[in-house]
Amino acid sequence: MRTPRIIAVLLSTMLAATTVATAAATPSHHGHDHGHHHADPSLLTTGLSGGAGSTVGPDGALYVTEPVSGEVSRIDRRTGAASTFVSGLPVQQAGTPGGALDVAFRGRTAYVLVSLADPQVSGLYRVGRDGVARPVADIGAWSIAHPPKTDFFVPSGLQYAMEPYRRGFLVTDGHHNRVLYVTPDGSITQVRAFGNVVPTGLETIGRTVLVAQAGPVPHLPRDGRVVAFTPWRHGVHEVASGGRLLVDVERGRGGLYALAQGHFTPGNPEGSPADPDTGQVMKAGRHGVLRAVATGLDRPTSFEIVGRTAYVVTLDGEVWKVPLPHGHHGR
Repeated sequence: MRTPRIIAVLLSTMLAATTVATAAATPSHHGHDHGHHHADPSLLTTGLSGGAGSTVGPDGALYVTEPVSGEVSRIDRRTGAASTFVSGLPVQQAGTPGGALDVAFRGRTAYVLVSLADPQVSGLYRVGRDGVARPVADIGAWSIAHPPKTDFFVPSGLQYAMEPYRRGFLVTDGHHNRVLYVTPDGSITQVRAFGNVVPTGLETIGRTVLVAQAGPVPHLPRDGRVVAFTPWRHGVHEVASGGRLLVDVERGRGGLYALAQGHFTPGNPEGSPADPDTGQVMKAGRHGVLRAVATGLDRPTSFEIVGRTAYVVTLDGEVWKVPLPHGHHGR
């Protein structure tokens, strides 16, 4: 449902805020369309073992999960130099979109979200002072014991992204169509269930949670939405829409941004990525319409925003810098 007052309040709040956000996207062509500013992305880092979730750490560096190798890399945002932060996580199983899918910090302690890791734990891992990541919450087992009401064929679900919230983390499950609350002591509860909308990336503004939704196959623009809700309260409100296969949402200087993985070819299997080089960084206008500010990105998975720069992670293990528009471009 669209609620103009909710949109106005959220967007005006974001217009006044400076931001840190979440990352992923890649470029091959850029230009100007319908009078809107399109940025030229530049390559920051390449050679990662796949790319999925990301975060800005307490040291200001970018941290990116590498599902293929079961690692998290630390990336210097100025030079692009990458170093291994943690290794030994469950690796991605062939033919699946799982593995180490997101990373976040509580204080100076890092946590990693791992999905489809059978026979290892699919869930929340904490990185100890010794650099070893150990499971603290088995989300896969909980999901099997608490199946969703929507249709599914993977009993353990597909946990996609996480965001610190209160004393734990909010976690999206794009297959089971819900948001969970997971604490480092292993407690897991469901805070929001959806229909077949495929929730992906997360952002928080105070107590309000923003969720990107990819929508069902074939991920049409009208199904690519950003919605807002407050955990443990009734009501979900649409904030923005119009992106193809949305995978992340972040607030930045001047407004709200979303990451669209791009055009999905009908007939491809459910869970497949978008077509190469069709991804976009998008900005929400006053009335909640998403418009591209950077195009030609190659299957982005997440992004982070620092100042006026978006750091976009791609499926094939690259990180791109995307300058964001000044003033009112894209609104």
